[in-house]
Amino acid sequence: MKKSDLLHEFHFIFNSPTVPRTFFAPGRINLIGEHTDYNGGHVFPASISFGTYALARKRDDQQLRFYSLNFAHTGIIECDLADLSYNEAHDWANFPKGMIKYMSESGYTISSGMDILFYGNIPNGAGLSSSASIEMVTGALLEGLFDLNIKRLQMIQLGQQVENNYIGVNSGIMDQFAIGKGKKDHAILLNCQTLDYQYAPIQLDDYMIMIINTNKQRTLAGSKYNERRAQCEQALADLQQELSIMSLGDLTKEQFEQYKHLIQDDTNRQRAKHAVYENRRTLEALQQLQQGHVEAFGQLMNESHHSLQQDYEVTGVELDTIVHTAWQQPGVIGARMTGAGFGGCAIAIVEKDQVEHFKHNVNTIYQQIIGYEATFYSASIGDGARELTEGVL
Repeated sequence: MKKSDLLHEFHFIFNSPTVPRTFFAPGRINLIGEHTDYNGGHVFPASISFGTYALARKRDDQQLRFYSLNFAHTGIIECDLADLSYNEAHDWANFPKGMIKYMSESGYTISSGMDILFYGNIPNGAGLSSSASIEMVTGALLEGLFDLNIKRLQMIQLGQQVENNYIGVNSGIMDQFAIGKGKKDHAILLNCQTLDYQYAPIQLDDYMIMIINTNKQRTLAGSKYNERRAQCEQALADLQQELSIMSLGDLTKEQFEQYKHLIQDDTNRQRAKHAVYENRRTLEALQQLQQGHVEAFGQLMNESHHSLQQDYEVTGVELDTIVHTAWQQPGVIGARMTGAGFGGCAIAIVEKDQVEHFKHNVNTIYQQIIGYEATFYSASIGDGARELTEGVL
């Protein structure tokens, strides 16, 4: 959708002659480092070209009016600045409402109401973090409209608090961090415990990142996620009988191999192995990309999927079909599932001149085995949440 189209929609929906300001926050993918965040490890996300646009203007009163082109059936959702409490009837608008509430409560002056139009082109249910994108674009528009001096890390942390405490989803900080601190042509190596981070250049040149949506709803993800966390916590407790470590992320691969016999249960030992080895892969990924070794990075992606399939067992037939088929295609240097698993998306790094063959071949085999189609998106790595200047969309 063009910026002129969004402006037209804004004026029509809010019956407003005022020219709104335009803000954008991307979605994100995690290139490597899956199920490491709650195990004291690193993640390796990047912000992508898909995301959420917000057109906003200040009002002369205290009324907030929200409208989403993606959920047009909900119409304009209204509330007052004086009452930003969670309201189930407000549906998707609770995400921006929560951000306004938490920024206000943190001492930032939101002096008037607003009209805000949202439009997102992140594929629904793909696990590319549309909720954190809405939170961070709201933070950026509040920062811009009210001339707030807010450190980006605090905005990121407030976004996570909205998710955890206002919405009630027990998620980590990776999504908001990747979206808030994203940088064009770079991934972020993030330590989820300390929030230390480094940028890693992604010079793909003749390659591109393909996102492949399995189109399977992730029905098992919640219960299995909690089960995996509990298994890792038990493995850690077993290791702590002899080792003074705070998390599985503290271990090198060599230390794990030396002490893994302490883990009583075979399944828990597998889970812990994934957490330790996957964390080390993220650190190696940074080194390889800093040296421009994209092919070596692709190999780490492949190893990651093997581990997620064999040791952590969170892939499922849909993701495995896509990834295993991708590995067999010409021009593919790496592919893996991304996200929590049990559905959602896979990613692959594919030679640009092989992309059409790749999509056709993978989709044909996927349809034969699974019975329905996958959806393919090409993504570039872009900057994080920001205001868009005139003429840019």
